[in-house]
Amino acid sequence: MKILVVGNGGREHAIGWKFKQNPNNEIFFASGNGGTAEIGQNVEIAVDEIHKLAAFAEQNNIDITVVGPELPLTLGIADEFNKRGLKIFGPCAESAKLEGSKAFAKQFMKKYDIPTAKYSVITSMDEGKKLLEQSSFPIVVKANGLAAGKGVVICLDCEEALAALEDMLETGVYGEAGNLVVIEEYLVGKEVSLLCFTDGETIIPMETASDYKRALDNDMGANTGGMGSISPSPYYTQGLGDDIAEKTLKGIKSEGFDYRGVIYIGLILTKEGPKVLEYNARFGDPETEALLPRLDTDLTEIVSAVVDKRLSECRITWNDKKAVCVILASEGYPGSYETGYEINIQKTESIVFHAGTKIRQGRQGDGSSVFIKNKTEEPSPCLPCLTDGGRVLAVTALGDSFEDARKVAYNDISKINFKGKIYRGDIGELK
Repeated sequence: MKILVVGNGGREHAIGWKFKQNPNNEIFFASGNGGTAEIGQNVEIAVDEIHKLAAFAEQNNIDITVVGPELPLTLGIADEFNKRGLKIFGPCAESAKLEGSKAFAKQFMKKYDIPTAKYSVITSMDEGKKLLEQSSFPIVVKANGLAAGKGVVICLDCEEALAALEDMLETGVYGEAGNLVVIEEYLVGKEVSLLCFTDGETIIPMETASDYKRALDNDMGANTGGMGSISPSPYYTQGLGDDIAEKTLKGIKSEGFDYRGVIYIGLILTKEGPKVLEYNARFGDPETEALLPRLDTDLTEIVSAVVDKRLSECRITWNDKKAVCVILASEGYPGSYETGYEINIQKTESIVFHAGTKIRQGRQGDGSSVFIKNKTEEPSPCLPCLTDGGRVLAVTALGDSFEDARKVAYNDISKINFKGKIYRGDIGELK
């Protein structure tokens, strides 16, 4: 099967890696990275070039396209592909508003009785000031639109909240994403990522994961796109989110959404029960890098069933291993950082997914770097790569316990070097 994976991060490398386990698959990445070049063909088309992506799929007889990031989904890539009769794994633009607009998602949750934080939608500083005068703290201020996982500010007092509002509504720190702001109550509890496959008729929750958003150990520092993840979430009881998943599916059906893909339900486990923090319209990152190594079922089979609306026929199985994924980032991330540094990877037991990397031009693979699927396989030489982003690599280890997996991951991190390498040291520590 010919598969096009749209995106260039660690999530897309993990998706392609899983597809590659089926030897009958031929994989293309738009635009991919240094790691995806090892398992498929990189195509120089940006994720927001919807018409070019559709034309490529037509001209190259792509059987299924799988969309990794949120931007092309909100821009209507699924609508364009469906219009052309091309198979695509990802929801239509209207459905993707569940991620693309926090106000829209909140209204959806309210309409379908899905538990979430109390909220208000703000369009001006004056509105915000009046609301904050009546609010208790801490409080959460969210840019309405897409902000690469960084448009959420937890404010301890009114001064911080006003500063966040000013950044979003007046300074434009998050661009158009901050033209509308959601202010909501601060909820206390452990966070769990519940990703589900759905074809719009059936919903099947995956194994759970928990990610680490803060840049520094002990959940300190700036909010990031994610500095690591673990699976399964140790805080989750099996079935705890099933009712929320079913209510979400009911809403999708009632709204008439063409939703064929993954719905990511960000849960927080409060004293009153699980509540929804957010929806994403695609695979999470870096949760995918921890989840897919635990998936036993052929991903090709699942994706095909979703696209053809026969998910109810699919039996999905997972292994019992614990997964720990540690992100290696560029010094300065999530703020400003430098790129272009050589990456050297010695033989590892972990799976090393590339995120912000690119192939160094003018040199052939010399075997100095390796990408290894698991500890039982022989390493294969990697093309020499340079850093090319804030999050550079995702190092995923499996073990019978989180501690076992942590030992493998952090031992392997010592075998991976590039200038300015930073990472958290507490991924997988259960507290």
